[in-house]
Amino acid sequence: MKKKLIFLSLVIFTGYILIFPKDAVSAASCGLVLWYEQVLPTLLPFAIVSNILISSGYLEYLIKPFSPLIRFLLPVSDNGAFVALSGFLFGFPMGSKNCAELLKRGQIEKKEADILFIITNNISPVFISSFILNQQLKMPSRTVASYLILYLPPLLIGKLILHKNRKESSLDTLNPIHAVAKRPASRSQMNFKIIDAGIMNGFETLTRLGGYIMLFSMIASILQKLPFSANLKLIFTGITEITNGIYLIPKTITHADSQYILAMAFTAFGGLSGIAQTSSMIKDTTLSLRTYCQMKVWLMISSGILAWLVTLCFPISS
Repeated sequence: MKKKLIFLSLVIFTGYILIFPKDAVSAASCGLVLWYEQVLPTLLPFAIVSNILISSGYLEYLIKPFSPLIRFLLPVSDNGAFVALSGFLFGFPMGSKNCAELLKRGQIEKKEADILFIITNNISPVFISSFILNQQLKMPSRTVASYLILYLPPLLIGKLILHKNRKESSLDTLNPIHAVAKRPASRSQMNFKIIDAGIMNGFETLTRLGGYIMLFSMIASILQKLPFSANLKLIFTGITEITNGIYLIPKTITHADSQYILAMAFTAFGGLSGIAQTSSMIKDTTLSLRTYCQMKVWLMISSGILAWLVTLCFPISS
């Protein structure tokens, strides 16, 4: 059944390109422009620096000054603090990428990685404030509220689960049978081989993201051809790829508060495009994509409810 669905999807996609070549090229172009103008300059430098820090062993020196502050929000290790910082500040998909990389190198515990890669893989604050609130919704006054709506639920969930895991780990260490050997201290080194590898890995990661963004922009364009109502097309598009979905919100819905609620829900979920990109970041690891998807659905619901409460307390006239 799965093979038949994949084959049918490929046939539909190919037929779309052949029947609507102009729309297909336009959608691909829009996806690539988005990647080139917003994603590439924002994430590439940090992706390269992250790779170099992790490979060279200098990560622990950089993150130590920030660890106490991050531990106030989340009970994590020093390397876990780096994952949290990169995920919340620089946004998707740096949280999942750094978490997967540290897990593969044995520099972060499995239990900690399982929850960190879920709660830190969020849309960046810059994208939220600039593209969503200023360019599309014209609601800059709701910037702080939007940060709380989108980042508070994953922080609270992460704090609860990580705290529970830390308690269980503390109990295990009291039992000699479950004692875990302490890892040897990592050696710090820096050379051109590490720098070259970091640069190539960064470009490989961002090129892969560009391919996914282009692909799902074309899928979003296909959805606009379906014989459904405008509202239903909007829902399908937003769930598939959030940039196109949020772009359609003010063109489809006139009520300002309804626009805001829907935008926050789409952003919290991250879209099927985001799930596909996350899957590529965590390949060759034991991190669960299924758990990630389930958590994203819950975050979408909770952020939607919080956005609705904000509109009740601070309504904007349409």
